[in-house]
This record gives sequence, C-alpha cells and structure tokens, in this order.
Amino acid sequence: MIELYKSKIEKDINEAEILINTFRDDVEKGLDKIEKTLPSKYFYNKKGDALFVEIMNLPEYYLTRSEFDIFKNKTEQLIEAFNIDSNSYFELIELGAGDGLKTKELLKTLDSKNYKFNYFPIDISLNALSLLEKDLNNDMPNVSVKTQQGDYFEVLNSLKQSKKPKVVLFLGSNIGNMTDEQASSFISKLGNNLQKGDKLLLGVDLIKPEAIVLPAYNDSKGVTASFNLNLLDRMNNELGANFNLNYFKHHPEYNEKTGVAKSFIKSTINQTVEIKAIGKSYSFAKDEKIHTEISRKYNDTLINQIILNANFVINNKIMDSKAYFADYILTRY
Repeated sequence: MIELYKSKIEKDINEAEILINTFRDDVEKGLDKIEKTLPSKYFYNKKGDALFVEIMNLPEYYLTRSEFDIFKNKTEQLIEAFNIDSNSYFELIELGAGDGLKTKELLKTLDSKNYKFNYFPIDISLNALSLLEKDLNNDMPNVSVKTQQGDYFEVLNSLKQSKKPKVVLFLGSNIGNMTDEQASSFISKLGNNLQKGDKLLLGVDLIKPEAIVLPAYNDSKGVTASFNLNLLDRMNNELGANFNLNYFKHHPEYNEKTGVAKSFIKSTINQTVEIKAIGKSYSFAKDEKIHTEISRKYNDTLINQIILNANFVINNKIMDSKAYFADYILTRY
C-alpha cells in the first residue's frame, strides 16, 4: 500500500513537471517573437477559472447568455434542424462539455420526447466530467451519459467505429479562438471523423458593432483585465518571473470590418523582466503589446469560407432573440 501511494505521488510530480515544462517552452516561444504572444490556454488555472465564471455573469458579457437563449427558447428548432428520427438511435457528442449548462436544456427536451440516444460529453478535465455526470444522473436519470476524457479527435476517432448517426456540438464560439486557417483545418479534421449525413452544431458569435462587442472584453468592473493579467501572475508563481503587474495593463481591440476581437497585455513603461525558468530576460518598450487571445466574430460568408474544403453544407442558422449569436447546423456530405 505504501509503495502504491509513493508511486502515485511520483506520477503526480512527473505530470506536474511536464505541465510546467510545456508552459515554460510555450512562453519562451511566444516572447521570442518580434510581436510577442502568450497562449490563451494558460489563462485557466484555479484563479483564472474563478475569474472566467465571474466574467460569464457580467452584464457586458453577452456570449453565454445569447447561446443559452437559443438552447432554452428554441430547443424545438434545434431538434428539428438535426433531422433525427425519434425512433432511431443516435449519438450526441459534445466537444468541451464543461458544466453542460446549455446542453442540459437540449437533453431535457430530447428526454421528454423519448429520443433514443447516448450523450458523449468530451472534455480534458476529468473533474468537470465527473461533476457533469453526477448532475445529469440526478436531474435526468433516463439520459445515458458516457463521459469521454481526452483530446477531441482521439475520442471522435474511437467513436467513429460505431457507424451510428451522430450530432456533434461545438458551442460557445470556441471556434472563434482560432485563426481562419486554424478553424478551417479544425473543421476539416472534425469532418474526417464523421460519416455522410452526420450533423455538426457550430455555435458562433456574430459580427456586431464595437459598442456591443468591446465592453464584453473590457468590463467596467475590471474582471476581464484581471483575467488577462493573471497570465503574468501565473508566470511569476510558476516560472520564477518578476512581472510587476502595476506596469502592465489589459488592452482589448475590435475591428468591426474584419470581425476580429483581440486581447493584449500592454507595457506602460520601458522595462525588463526576468524569467528564471527560461534563463532569459525580456525587454518591453512603453506601449509594446503582448497578444494573448483572438475572438473571431462571424457571418454567413465567413462560415462558408471555413467549411469550404471540409465537406459540410449549412442546413440551418438559429439565432438568439437579439441576433447576437448563431448556432449553425451543418451536415456532412
């Protein structure tokens, strides 16, 4: 028993070291660029997770509420757009399920109408999947939940073997955190794991005026600023950096014409920062920006462009009551 416990501790330490080393390497790669970058995935540690939950409840942050509006009030339209027979079995697969807040609305209706399906939530977080499974077992005991931890495409490839009809959910405008080239590649790779006739629900934020979009990334309480700057705090704690957060600020930008929102961390003075884990110092000029995140907004033209070579066709587009957000229903051909 002692040896097993010791082995587990060693395994946890090794995994933690791998994560820190990957973090270090990604930071070095980004800060060595002429136009400095930091990967947005490192926003999410314990503090970052809590800040993002707070962001989702802010009055300025319309994205979560908008898609929830669709799932809450237009559930019948979504199900109709899936074009599935209530008497035939299908697989409902969600990429990055998280807490399943929106999907629960869909599951309730499918359950009440006696659709025959298994729900496969995929997420990298085992904790999130465990909590989701527990919630669903309590609230909807008739729904068959088969949690899948791991990489989207590895799980999809394993599920592909079943040959059963599939409906894949990719919500929250997560596709918007990719460049257009990355999004096209992602959709193509996703399609390669599906069969003819399978459906993809792609949730995207729509192009809107700056007056609506920019406050979602620059709220009046400064929570988004804290979320962005938490990246520097994490580097201080985990990589031995000496960023002084008083000399950096959150800086969001949005271009209405292109529909691209970007988040930056801007240096407010000329300064040099040491990162011990990398063994380097980095100079930042006054007003120099570190790019941390992209949040692409879409319209029909852009969606058609990213699915151009992926063998998908748009069947339906369902919007929230304010037409801020859209869930596109695509069919694999």
